[in-house]
Amino acid sequence: MFENLQNPRFANNPRASGVLVHPTSFPGGYGMGDLGAGAYAFVDFMKVANQKLWQVLPLGPTGFGDSPYQSFSSFAGNHYLISPDELRVQGWLTDADLADKPWFDPRSIDYGQAINYKMGLLKKAYANYKTQATPAQRAKVTRFAKNAEWLEDYALFYALKDHFGGAEWHRWPAPLARRAAQAIAEMRERLADEINFCKFLQYEFFRQWGELKTYANKAGLSIIGDIPIFVAGDSADVWANPELYMLDETGCPTSVAGVPPDYFSETGQLWGNPLYNWDEHKKTDYDWWCKRVQAVLSMVDIVRIDHFRGFESYWAVPFGEKTAINGKWLKGPGKVFFAALKKRLGNLPIIAEDLGEITEAVDKLRKGQNFPGMKVLHFAFDPSGKSTHMTHNHDDKFTVVYSGTHDNNTTKGWYDEAPEHERDYLRRVLNVSGNDIAWDLIRLALSTNALYAIVPVQDIMNLGASDRMNCPGLAQGWWKFRYTSDMLTQNQAASLAYLTEIFNRN
Repeated sequence: MFENLQNPRFANNPRASGVLVHPTSFPGGYGMGDLGAGAYAFVDFMKVANQKLWQVLPLGPTGFGDSPYQSFSSFAGNHYLISPDELRVQGWLTDADLADKPWFDPRSIDYGQAINYKMGLLKKAYANYKTQATPAQRAKVTRFAKNAEWLEDYALFYALKDHFGGAEWHRWPAPLARRAAQAIAEMRERLADEINFCKFLQYEFFRQWGELKTYANKAGLSIIGDIPIFVAGDSADVWANPELYMLDETGCPTSVAGVPPDYFSETGQLWGNPLYNWDEHKKTDYDWWCKRVQAVLSMVDIVRIDHFRGFESYWAVPFGEKTAINGKWLKGPGKVFFAALKKRLGNLPIIAEDLGEITEAVDKLRKGQNFPGMKVLHFAFDPSGKSTHMTHNHDDKFTVVYSGTHDNNTTKGWYDEAPEHERDYLRRVLNVSGNDIAWDLIRLALSTNALYAIVPVQDIMNLGASDRMNCPGLAQGWWKFRYTSDMLTQNQAASLAYLTEIFNRN
């Protein structure tokens, strides 16, 4: 199946299970989870629990609303995930630098507070690097920067954005917004130190992530990453490659991405991302996309493509609309796009997020590429018994089943808020009381014939609606979930290991 997975055991027994949790949710003392001790403790838990898959959200630098799906770059890493403790190990921070920490809520992220504090630490680390680094240490950063083709544009974008107080790039002075050569050259010289700071941060992120991934792979884990189909308008991607997007002469999108009214919202979801100029992408044989997929797969083992249906057709909403209602479907690049990816990169370990309004054409495109789709058990319990997410209606074992995803409520929260007819149907189908609903659905997910079964970490802990990660259609106030180190227990690990064994997912 996934021929280029690093973990060869999947070739012999592809059935596997795992946990969905983003690094920001890990325990730690710096306001948000990071790539330090909390991440390694999670990997250790997964090994005891005999899990083989760890799914994360996009790992790029977060922008509007702190959402991983609104990133300033499709290639860069989120420097807020850099572990200060690991910087201390490297010698770029001291015990004294880390001694005077403010109080942080261990169960919820205050992004404003956490980012301000962490940026202060990152600037201290860079200052110490500049004065204390050996020639060999400097050479590592230089070598990384030279090999990261995307980094020059991103580092300048990062420095310019800071220089202009966070303003969107299309609001910068016109010569810079339009990348006039002389203006760009002048600012590269003027902001040289800020650019080098960004390069240092990216080096350190990828160093820490690389070490964590190696540790996870050695523990038998394959990491499932995430590629949002669209990119943020205020990103280095769009600023550096405006011809690849549907923009007006000022850099604003002519129409934006979203989805029509659906399960999550009566007015649809207005994402606001600029749409691709697919004709221009085709002229380059989809070079930018090939590089994007290749970059993500250098960081993870498997990749989930969010909103896969957009490659067949996508919902285009005129720029300036307040909701997604007044959009229309436009044709995507289809199988030609995936043929270009395969020609360049070979057979790809891709999971297609095929939720929402899925047509026969979308299903045909997915199956034609041999990509597994998704089933979500929260959508299964229509008393008619006809939901395609219900396990007895799964028409293909080549799928990935979830209790819920990061966009769903927690299972306990979902059950508490579900209409009684759905709750009653669930209890009768599963022959359960509903008193331990999260683990009832974990058991159901692992028992299915699906290739992979994934459960959010909140379900393992039986957490309620207040620990939901995201709610689509509501832009503010999400992505804050954290847990403390005592919330993942040996009993939970043993229970997962037991279910994994009896359902042959080990």
